[in-house]
Amino acid sequence: MIRAIIVDDEKGARESLAKLIEKNCPEIEILAKADSMKTAYEAIEEHHPDLVFLDIEMPKGNAFDLLEKIDNIDFDIIFTTAYDHYAIKAIKFSAIDYILKPVDPEDLLEAVIRYKNKTKQKEQLDKKFKALLSNLNPSNKTKRVGLVEGDGLIFVNITDIIRCESSNNYTVFYLIDKKQMVATRSLSEYESLFADDTFIRVHRSHLINTDHIKKYIRGENPYVIMSDGSVIPLSRTGKGNFLDKITKL
Repeated sequence: MIRAIIVDDEKGARESLAKLIEKNCPEIEILAKADSMKTAYEAIEEHHPDLVFLDIEMPKGNAFDLLEKIDNIDFDIIFTTAYDHYAIKAIKFSAIDYILKPVDPEDLLEAVIRYKNKTKQKEQLDKKFKALLSNLNPSNKTKRVGLVEGDGLIFVNITDIIRCESSNNYTVFYLIDKKQMVATRSLSEYESLFADDTFIRVHRSHLINTDHIKKYIRGENPYVIMSDGSVIPLSRTGKGNFLDKITKL
């Protein structure tokens, strides 16, 4: 059984989620329901859950204030929120799951399935949530992204990523230390995740970090040379994306 706690300041939301879990996820046992940061902290300390369904906004604080209070986070979290919260991007960067309220049964099932598929990463839970809190800190200029590689989760600074290359439904990351990592997400997902950062999709198969461009070669078949010496072609659409982005840098 998966031992879980529901945290939400709205009674209706707590009860509704509990009923959805009972109906659709019989492998989950609800140990407690909490309505505030204080009662959530007490429930976590008492029950030591495997999983917490955690509302982002709560009275007298939020979910991240709660996480700051816990010394060693050895449980996983599925965040719940009623709107497209400012923290959603940081949550995605940290390879953490979330579902929007009102909770759709299909979204709940998919989130639980993802949780069960990554249980081998349990020893990295504390690192994952520490990365989330770091990414949420406005004074921290270097974001870290969690890359799911096989059964593990590895965090890298986005400034250390030179480029990303599509490999079927996977993405190969090329890093400044000459390491390569194969992440189990598509290039399109990373394009969306890095949309507000220094990355550009310049080709169907290539996403590059503009901070690592060494040279741009114009012509009939334009391309860029990256800091690691790699030569990346620009498609017609990619060239437009590239020129539009660099004029704004």
